[in-house]
Amino acid sequence: MSWGLENLPYGVFSRHEGETPRVGVRYGDHVVDLAGALHDEVFATGSLNAFMSRGPAAWRDTRTLIQNKLSTDRAVVEPHLVPLDRVTLHLPVEVADYVDFYCSLEHATNLGRMFRPDEEPLKPNWRHLPVGYHGRAGTVVASGTPVVRPSGQRGAGVFGPSAKLDIEAELGFVVGTPTALGDRAGRFEDHVFGVTLVNDWSARDIQAWEYVPLGPFLGKSFATSISPWITPLAALSEARVEGRPQDPEPLGYLRREAPWGLDLRLEISVNGEVVSRPPYRDMYWTPDQMLAHMTVNGAALRTGDLYASGTVSGSGPGERGSLIELTWNGTEPLKLPDGSARTFLEDGDTVTITATAPGPGGTVITLGEVSGRIEPSR
Repeated sequence: MSWGLENLPYGVFSRHEGETPRVGVRYGDHVVDLAGALHDEVFATGSLNAFMSRGPAAWRDTRTLIQNKLSTDRAVVEPHLVPLDRVTLHLPVEVADYVDFYCSLEHATNLGRMFRPDEEPLKPNWRHLPVGYHGRAGTVVASGTPVVRPSGQRGAGVFGPSAKLDIEAELGFVVGTPTALGDRAGRFEDHVFGVTLVNDWSARDIQAWEYVPLGPFLGKSFATSISPWITPLAALSEARVEGRPQDPEPLGYLRREAPWGLDLRLEISVNGEVVSRPPYRDMYWTPDQMLAHMTVNGAALRTGDLYASGTVSGSGPGERGSLIELTWNGTEPLKLPDGSARTFLEDGDTVTITATAPGPGGTVITLGEVSGRIEPSR
């Protein structure tokens, strides 16, 4: 069972319209109502933030308690199991801040070759630090939320709906334990509660015109979709791998102290047809390094902060995590099995991203899915 005791991702659900959303964990085809099963009012709220703020010891103890109740005290839990097809899933966290990184060597190299063919594909800083930017927490939405095609400037004197609407398949990391302003973050596992799938929707034409000299703005801030399930780090113990070799060796604060590479396999579908399978384990910068860099200047962490890896792309053409790469900026249309072709997204298209990881004893950890349908501009 990919949703068994070794997984138990957290989410927020409601059973009927008008009910206050509450925290649960997925177990098989059910959601465990944790407020009822554990008699703890911290789970009777509409986000995971209050629980996450309790810290890693509470996360471990609660996970063990849930596993024990499901395996040895099932009769007590049974009244609090809600069939998945009878619930509505919500945004699982109240997002405090959102940061997006650019950590795939292949993705960065592909875009460098695409847009700077006569230069080195990587900028001089890329191998020295995980490049990132601040996004909009207020436009992080739950999977299934429709995405309205954004409008903006596409060139000098040109305004209108984006004609190059794209996806970015990413992995997101949710902060539970905060830090004080002026302090650096400690160990990755002491601050990060879990992971979620991310689709960082991107308007490439708007982005290309606006990003010099300060970086992405309206082309990236209109919508970021995340999975309704937050997979706790403890569920990914078997997926941990050594990070990719780095040259030059990073500065001291970025040196890895533990293996936080993750052996995850993503899958991207457009209108139900698989178009790519990006491997997360190939990422150049690991999530502990992202956290260290994000806080090295003393920037405070808050419970509910979300930071994402940037587009996950592998070395093969079927492992690219964005349409701009899969179609080489629209010059090589992507053929779908139904006979249609895509360069960028059209109105009515639905994009779904899923991911799996190895679990204990040969099991498979499923990270759920993040999905969104494109609606016409307004």
